[in-house]
Amino acid sequence: MSDDFEDFDLPNPPAPAAAPAGDPLIDDFDDFALPEPPMAPLGGGDGRFDQSDIDALFGDFGPVAKKSGLRAMIESRVISHERLPMLEVVCDRVVRAFAGSMRNLTSDAIDVSLEEVTSTRFGEFVNRIALPAMIGVFKVKEWESYGIVTVDSGLIYAVVDALLGGRGGGQPMVIDGRAFTTIETRLVARMLELALNDFARAFEPIEPITIALERIETNPRFAAIAGTSNICATAGFRVDMDDRGGSFQLLLPYATLEPVRDKLLQRFMGEKSGRDSIWEAHMVSEVRKTNVDVDVVLGEKAMPLAALRSLEVGQTIALDRGPDDALDLACGGVRLARAQIGQRSGRVAVRLVSPVSKEAKEAKGARA
Repeated sequence: MSDDFEDFDLPNPPAPAAAPAGDPLIDDFDDFALPEPPMAPLGGGDGRFDQSDIDALFGDFGPVAKKSGLRAMIESRVISHERLPMLEVVCDRVVRAFAGSMRNLTSDAIDVSLEEVTSTRFGEFVNRIALPAMIGVFKVKEWESYGIVTVDSGLIYAVVDALLGGRGGGQPMVIDGRAFTTIETRLVARMLELALNDFARAFEPIEPITIALERIETNPRFAAIAGTSNICATAGFRVDMDDRGGSFQLLLPYATLEPVRDKLLQRFMGEKSGRDSIWEAHMVSEVRKTNVDVDVVLGEKAMPLAALRSLEVGQTIALDRGPDDALDLACGGVRLARAQIGQRSGRVAVRLVSPVSKEAKEAKGARA
């Protein structure tokens, strides 16, 4: 077997046959010419790119026409507003007060935090409301203006679950998109009334206000209290109850805050705002030390200009007062009191015969 295996020679593979000359398939394949790829009309026909072709390739078709005038101001996305330091202080007080109110309402451990205080346009705020949600419309009676407070679905279900005896700790509720029931609306209304009352009490050091919740809507279109381009101040709050919770946002248009805008712009340190008692006492003490000129009017008489020009030394002018009549005591042209003229220690003196305050009030009323 080994000898046969050694003597066995493998045949060489056959060489490929040369294709006959003039084969039509080969000739057609060689003669087939691929068409040139189409050239884009860029570069002015010489095949080179200039800057305009590069910009068009990357989607830059030139400068966009800028808006001008009133339309540019209305449609601008940049919001120019004044920072309201006092509003941030008010919202910080709301956090502390509302946490206690919610603990009394639900008997649960409540954690309330302030997310942000910022400004936005009313239209952008409404478009960001995640539905389903509840939108409470309230009125500030002293300002005759409105504001809104929005509650997201997470906080709605958490409050309803807590007030109806739920223990929590289960799976998170699935938002099914159904309409809120009357019971759910009333329970959330109780929470909103607590939040608005706490906001009114926190605002009291600046100016006493009364806030009343008028209605609750589920469609943002029915809660339009301002134009879409109106600038509003918003404050976001986060409420956590064990493993449940959500957030609500308070919105006040700048037109609503206009009556107290100057007070919200002021900066102060400490918990008490308003007048500075130290400077007030200092001003009172300094005013009391101010020297004023007091005039005693002996009498008055109307005279023609010709008679006034003809006055001479030694001429007597008869007045409309008698020797014992009371004279007018005036300061700065305002009559303060009535007094009688006399003499004391060799000097001319007057003695008051009427209170100063009464005469001054009568003179002030007559001038007004």
